[in-house]
Amino acid sequence: MTISKRELLLGGASLAVGSLALPFAGGTPALAQAIPKFEPEAGASLRLLRWAPFVKGEEDAWLANTKKFSEATGVEVRIDKESWEDIRPKAAVASSVGSGPDIVWVWFDDAQQYPDKLLDVTDLAKALSAAYGGYYPGNEVYAKVKDRFVGLPLATIGNAVVYRESWVKQAGFSEFPKDTKGLLELGKALKGINHPMGFTLGHGVGDGNNFCHWVLWSHGGRMVDENGKAVINSPETVEALRYVAELYKTFIPGTESWLDVNNNRAFIAGDLAVTANGVSIYYAAANDPKLAEMAADMRSTNFPIGPAGKPVELHQTTTACIFKYTKFPKAAQAYLSFMFDAPQYNAWLTGASAYCCQTLKAFASNPVWTSKPIHAAYAKASDTLRPNGYAGPLGPQSAAAMADWIVVDMVAEAATGQRAPQEAAKRAQTRAERVYR
Repeated sequence: MTISKRELLLGGASLAVGSLALPFAGGTPALAQAIPKFEPEAGASLRLLRWAPFVKGEEDAWLANTKKFSEATGVEVRIDKESWEDIRPKAAVASSVGSGPDIVWVWFDDAQQYPDKLLDVTDLAKALSAAYGGYYPGNEVYAKVKDRFVGLPLATIGNAVVYRESWVKQAGFSEFPKDTKGLLELGKALKGINHPMGFTLGHGVGDGNNFCHWVLWSHGGRMVDENGKAVINSPETVEALRYVAELYKTFIPGTESWLDVNNNRAFIAGDLAVTANGVSIYYAAANDPKLAEMAADMRSTNFPIGPAGKPVELHQTTTACIFKYTKFPKAAQAYLSFMFDAPQYNAWLTGASAYCCQTLKAFASNPVWTSKPIHAAYAKASDTLRPNGYAGPLGPQSAAAMADWIVVDMVAEAATGQRAPQEAAKRAQTRAERVYR
């Protein structure tokens, strides 16, 4: 079969994987016919709204791949960036007014808030899944409404505990604690040597949600049960809030106002011994010659195990969605198909330096995960993530509950003493019941 360059690129993975073994992607997947081809509309141009990058190499790789697509197809792609906190409201407004970017990278279950405003990409999503080993369940559920894909799972932004090894040892610990009790004891010891911990308790889309959901889940608490009934006011939740109130005493002051950038800045400034973040925090030090000593001292690990007895981590997920109002649906799908093709997607993962974890299992063999020891804690983010709507179904209610910061506010209120644990849990229950009617 003879394939032109244009056919190869427009078909994305469909043609690229038909007869070639894929580097880092588990060998040769399904035949070319598995992935639908999309011929861009005449005169098509696209606008993508994405979150502002924390790792320059990730953005550089995405832009380089986009340039390849434009050169092959003639479709220009304008890429706009917004802060993490602004993506959600910007996307919601675009869905409401019916104009704006053609493609948007949304967080968590944001797509569940306006699924009818998003283009059905089921055929493309299923074809990519078949070609590349299937989606991780946690990523897939965010992108689906019943049996319909309203987006393509793009990446998991792995969240891990990052710490200064020398300071942890100075505090009397030969290794980082593996349970919540040990973490509290470490926090006390670190504060005693003036090297405190600090976890985000403000409205940080990534770090605030990840930490506060871990606090809740690690003690067996949950927002709702399997039927979507609000059950957050429980003995397990109260115990989690009592724990975080004690842990907060070991924090650096001000964490209740932190957004996603603040813990990075505090750690890089040398004010913190322990925080939780994406791997970007390591590269902020590693790429600065003045911080070489700090980078060499940094280690990562997964969150400790709590009374629930098993790892329970949220992790931030991002999904690429196409709005129905786009004038160029075929061009938009051709673009995403191209970007998920193995050469492009692997280049993006490599450029992201372990910041973005793959959503398709075949890409787990990308060498980036074993290239540096600090990457190990981030390697299985997609495999271990728990959807934020746990233990109920995802949908408009779970998305609204997260957008309203119910879990984050509850944990922050109890941690800072603004409300007693029982009062914070009770208030969260009332708020959850308004959402889960």
